[in-house]
Amino acid sequence: MTSKSFKSSRLSRSTTGEDPDSQHKPPLPPTVTFGRRTSSGRYISYSRDDLDSELGSGDYMNYTVHMPPTPDNQPMDSISQKVEEQYVSSSLFTGGFNTVTRAHLMDKVMDSEANHPQMAGAKGSSCSIPGCDAKVMTDERGVDILPCECDFKICRDCYMDAVKTGDGICPGCKEQYKTTDLDEVADNGRQPLPLPPPAGMSKMERRLSLMKSTKSVLMRSQTGDFDHNRWLFETNGTYGYGNAIWPKEGGFGNGKDDEIVDPSELMNKPWRPLTRKLKIPAAILSPYRLLVLVRMVVLSLFLQWRITHPNNDAVWLWGMSVVCELWFAFSWVLDQLPKLCPINRSTDLNVLKEKFDTPTPNNPTGKSDLPGIDIFVSTADPEKEPPLVTANTILSILAADYPVEKLACYVSDDGGALLTFEAMAEAASFANMWVPFCRKHGIEPRNPESYFNLKRDPYKNKVRTDFVKDRRRVKREYDEFKVRINGLPDSIRRRSDAYHAREEIKALKQQRQRRDDEPLESIKIPKATWMADGTHWPGTWLSPSLEHTKGDHAGIIQVMLKPPSDEPLQGTTDDAGIFDLSEVDIRLPMLVYVSREKRPGYDHNKKAGAMNALVRASAIMSNGPFILNLDCDHYIYNSQAMREGMCFMMDRGGDRLCYVQFPQRFEGIDPSDRYANHNTVFFDGNMRALDGLQGPVYVGTGCLFRRIALYGFDPPRSKEHNPGCCSCCFARRKKRSSISNTPEENRALRMGDSDEEDMNLSLAPKKFGNSSFLIDSIPVAEFQGRPLADHPAVKNGRPPGALTIPRELLDASTVAEAISVISCWYEDKTEWGQRVGWIYGSVTEDVVTGYRMHNRGWKSVYCVTKRDAFRGTAPINLTDRLHQVLRWATGSVEIFFSRNNALLASSKMKILQKIAYLNVGIYPFTSIFLIVYCFLPALSLFSGQFIVQSLDVSFLVYLLVITVTLCMLAVLEVKWSGVALEEWWRNEQFWLIGGTSAHLAAVLQGLLKVIAGIEISFTLTSKSGGDDEDDEFADLYLVKWTSLMIPPITIMMVNLIGIAVGFSRTIYSVIPQWSRLLGGVFFSFWVLAHLYPFAKGLMGRRGRTPTIVFVWSGLIAITISLLWVAINPPEGQTQIGGSFQFP
Repeated sequence: MTSKSFKSSRLSRSTTGEDPDSQHKPPLPPTVTFGRRTSSGRYISYSRDDLDSELGSGDYMNYTVHMPPTPDNQPMDSISQKVEEQYVSSSLFTGGFNTVTRAHLMDKVMDSEANHPQMAGAKGSSCSIPGCDAKVMTDERGVDILPCECDFKICRDCYMDAVKTGDGICPGCKEQYKTTDLDEVADNGRQPLPLPPPAGMSKMERRLSLMKSTKSVLMRSQTGDFDHNRWLFETNGTYGYGNAIWPKEGGFGNGKDDEIVDPSELMNKPWRPLTRKLKIPAAILSPYRLLVLVRMVVLSLFLQWRITHPNNDAVWLWGMSVVCELWFAFSWVLDQLPKLCPINRSTDLNVLKEKFDTPTPNNPTGKSDLPGIDIFVSTADPEKEPPLVTANTILSILAADYPVEKLACYVSDDGGALLTFEAMAEAASFANMWVPFCRKHGIEPRNPESYFNLKRDPYKNKVRTDFVKDRRRVKREYDEFKVRINGLPDSIRRRSDAYHAREEIKALKQQRQRRDDEPLESIKIPKATWMADGTHWPGTWLSPSLEHTKGDHAGIIQVMLKPPSDEPLQGTTDDAGIFDLSEVDIRLPMLVYVSREKRPGYDHNKKAGAMNALVRASAIMSNGPFILNLDCDHYIYNSQAMREGMCFMMDRGGDRLCYVQFPQRFEGIDPSDRYANHNTVFFDGNMRALDGLQGPVYVGTGCLFRRIALYGFDPPRSKEHNPGCCSCCFARRKKRSSISNTPEENRALRMGDSDEEDMNLSLAPKKFGNSSFLIDSIPVAEFQGRPLADHPAVKNGRPPGALTIPRELLDASTVAEAISVISCWYEDKTEWGQRVGWIYGSVTEDVVTGYRMHNRGWKSVYCVTKRDAFRGTAPINLTDRLHQVLRWATGSVEIFFSRNNALLASSKMKILQKIAYLNVGIYPFTSIFLIVYCFLPALSLFSGQFIVQSLDVSFLVYLLVITVTLCMLAVLEVKWSGVALEEWWRNEQFWLIGGTSAHLAAVLQGLLKVIAGIEISFTLTSKSGGDDEDDEFADLYLVKWTSLMIPPITIMMVNLIGIAVGFSRTIYSVIPQWSRLLGGVFFSFWVLAHLYPFAKGLMGRRGRTPTIVFVWSGLIAITISLLWVAINPPEGQTQIGGSFQFP
């Protein structure tokens, strides 16, 4: 029997601390123990050093190699790895600080039956060993793996026992296992496995060395550079500068998607880029820039005129108005300057397919060479974020049009709720039917809730005769799936009550047995929450108990869907019971449930901390070089969205892109978009304009990140100084002193500018923590994220075909390491949240994280697809909308008073980009001047004065030119951004509504935090509908009082009363001042027109009279009464209006 030495490929976590301050911290656990629960309920523990293989016991550590392994004679290692992965995917891993890391084997993860072979708890045959009820090992199709010719059914644990203690003897036929047969069963006729790597190499080193070895074909032997001349000679290639081919009339591609292209014909084609810039026509952009210049000049002249022509009759009114106008002009300039260079972009998916999914000399099989993507979905409270919404998002991800083996989805449940856990298990089970259905019929969108609620004809352009039958079957299954999801809370509660009653009865019986004659005392047993397999849920319980609350529970990782096989897996005739899947790949991407550890006394940093935990866990389990983060209510609307984003990352110069931001699109918004929820002016105007600079800001969701940029590295080929007009004289001096003069938060780990220059990881433990496996994954992620080196201009590229190698199989030690990096203490004394990952310290961690990347010299790209990439929900209720705006504005104030202020940005950031980030931090302060300015018309009407001495020609001309240029700029912005005029006006209205309510509160809260140190806490916005299930927009009419409504209500009432008083005073004055009245009334109507949606929201639904209406009625009645007294004075007064005095 061939044998080999089994050694651990993981380095032990460092346990000795040399920091003198460590004595004030809780001591780190010396080792993280791994425990396996057997079928009898017993836990078997292993040390971390023995986690690389279940065979790592002392008796088998020193094997003598009798025969060198060959490619066709090493099946024991392959079968052990597959068995290990089968075991890992069916186990719930828990652990954390000062606790044992355990793998609890889950016979079932939900009450319903799991029917996909990749899913945890999938049904299978039982082991034939007497006294063992474990499941038999299965392959990718769910077929039993029987390692012996006698077809004796044996589980994974019994098989390992037979190998270790029974000399490889089959318990059934008593014959020795034939390893060649095991190889055939495990690999199912695949190609022989490669030779094993040298001893002592970690898995990450093996993968990196294997990828780098593929470069040897087209490398110069001495320099190691890509030999383009040899490539041209061997492939007859004709690419080069100036001959990029693009389809005519904006179309993409040269033929049908199913057209088979001969490799030689493909290589003879000229080099084609994956993306291109579409510049705004000069007929629109040139007048736009000219108008901006004209308006700036007119504003300067107008402000100069206002300062030099004071109103001596009301200096206080004139002074307040001039100060406000100066600030408005400054704010408009900050907002307008970054809009001078808007651009559009387009992608070519056919070229992406040719380069990465088509057979080439370096990739003869045509296997996908695209890099992997890890998708993060975050949720925190199943009551405010319904599990059905999250489940639909997960289903849209699993059905995305991207290589299945390259995708991995991680669900972060920051609440640690069993409801979310079982909802994800139900989603994984339903994906067995939904994902093949989408692939077979090309379904769009691939969110079942949105698809089945489409208003258009679902049968349009469908040509397969079985589509109607398949759709009807899937619709029925989805309805049952929704009922199961909706019934989960009651199901979990009933199950927990039943198990709790059983535990109480058992404890009572035990007490009676111990105390026969003594009186029985009442027994108090903590009311636990129970999982479907009859064990305690390690997360948050329905009845909170010690170590089982939202802020105090262990870390949890469950592989819901294990990693798919490396080759496509077509449906068989056995699957015809559902529908015909004979031509459909039935594999599913990996799906992992993660709930990080939480303990009292630790700052968990809300969403940013959850995202960083996912970054570390995913680096260990799948290590996709790119990360897509989505909110739980944002689903993939365009199944090819990730391919569109990958076009930018894999194009020439794509290695300098830190992220690709997609616009946010929303569903469920009222047709009139009363509160500007679509926010199209920002997403289609401001973001497109920033794309022409250094890139758009990160907005929190729908963003494709480069993992290496999240780690805090500088972009490739970055300079330590900013070349300018004096760089030729002071370049050497700046180069020596740049590192020491750069602020600590602006420095980043170096990244090699060439293939031979490795990244500097000498200080990695201090920055990333002492997980050696996490540190080993960093250079692998950097290499896999490089674009293809298929053009002389592509620098820092990778050779074609480097990512076609099979992935590493999951083992228990990998998941155990992932548990350790999501523990609450892992980030202590590291730079996570400071310079690495999502940045802490702000409620808008998204903007700060993007700012840090741009500050290091990275660029970003805005990807607007023809079909919306992602869609989500937004609060249409006025109160919820104001609270949402309050959170954004508070984060901006925090940014302004922090080290992330754009005034402190490095020289690597472009000047207009700095202005854009400066505006992000300053815009809430406009609320102070805006509120004052909204009261000025009413004060003018009350006092009988105006902001100017008189309405002379100069003032009216300036006002007319400023208004006309503003309207013309709006029209041109509509032209190049595609925003409708109605949307632009809605945005202007809500700018004033938010500015007079939420922004002012944000400024006050920000100042309290800076001055008094009072922390700001926010709650999640509920995503549930209103009480009226028949009305889709029931939330729109709900009137929920909040103190944020006080300033706008006051402004409206004061201006209404001011108009009434102004009219009455002017009409009954001896010498009417009509010019002052018209000026005040005009600006009052301007204020009221902007506040109209706010007033409409206070009225609620038509036909239902809320209390606020009676309040309004009383105020209006009082106003009319005062006006009537002024018009019809009491008897005995002869002078018209002479007795009127406003109190």
